[in-house]
Amino acid sequence: MKKVAILGSGAWGTTLGQVMCDSGQQVLIWGRNKKVVREINRRNSNRKFLKGIDLPPQLKATTDIKAALEFAEVILLAIPAQTLRENLEAWKGFFPENVPIISTLKGIEVATQFRMTEVVQDILAIDKSRLGLITGPNLANEIIARQPAGAVAASENPQIIALMEKLFTTEYFRIYPSDDLIGCEFAGAAKSVIAMAVGMAVGMNYGENTQGLMITRGLSEVARLGGAYGANPLTFLGLAGIGDLVASAQSPLSRNRSFGELLGKTGSIVKAKQQNVKTVEGVPSAGAMLELAHRVGIEVPIIEAVSDVVAGTLTPKGAMNRLMTISIKAEI
Repeated sequence: MKKVAILGSGAWGTTLGQVMCDSGQQVLIWGRNKKVVREINRRNSNRKFLKGIDLPPQLKATTDIKAALEFAEVILLAIPAQTLRENLEAWKGFFPENVPIISTLKGIEVATQFRMTEVVQDILAIDKSRLGLITGPNLANEIIARQPAGAVAASENPQIIALMEKLFTTEYFRIYPSDDLIGCEFAGAAKSVIAMAVGMAVGMNYGENTQGLMITRGLSEVARLGGAYGANPLTFLGLAGIGDLVASAQSPLSRNRSFGELLGKTGSIVKAKQQNVKTVEGVPSAGAMLELAHRVGIEVPIIEAVSDVVAGTLTPKGAMNRLMTISIKAEI
């Protein structure tokens, strides 16, 4: 049994708390929202993020970040990606030494274009051998209901991979190991952007042909981009790549797909934001992914189109028209 502190009391942090309780771990969730923390402790529920779900009674929560980190033998990051640097700066004095840190975050930092584990290294000044990542086609509402699912446990340290296998393996949650941390992080960040492109197509009442085009050509862009940064191209054919992309692009439970639909229906980033209050990682990640592509000379027309729509310089209709008129090149 490991003592695991989960930093983040949203849907995904709470869901992984249940998974780890089911695998026999002792889990403490840190959250900023006092009502959410109180409800987890008193009612064994988190109705703000997971309505109608009874949580394991042994799952506990706190608003005291110092207490959470003192408790931890393993730390799990489950906060919005673009808040990671700010939070780590505030918390770094409390982080225990030599404790593994596992990220669940899918995004690229806007200001630096760092992957999330790079942000952790930058702020905490730790070796990457302490870092791991859990990623894949993981919609919280399905996993919290204990529907069968799988995820990738990625790290450059075999011991961290083995640890994640023990922490997360249950009768309904299966773990696949990977040493391609770079590829898995690129895949997780980019799928949010591609899922928004698919959502835009749905919002404009385009059918499965258009959606299939966005998914497959988007995956090709991500694989080329990741490969330019040292990722294994085969990673993008697995759970972290096509698996996560299909789940996010096809499910109405996906925030990125749903926000893309709003973009397609309203035709405006301003109007779409007015109708959405949830964190959508694909919005800030689009421009950051495009900057990474420019640095290595990789063409990413779908990512670029989404970035321009998010920036307000292109409409979803204009994005689709542009994608259909760019110069034709070989598919592979």
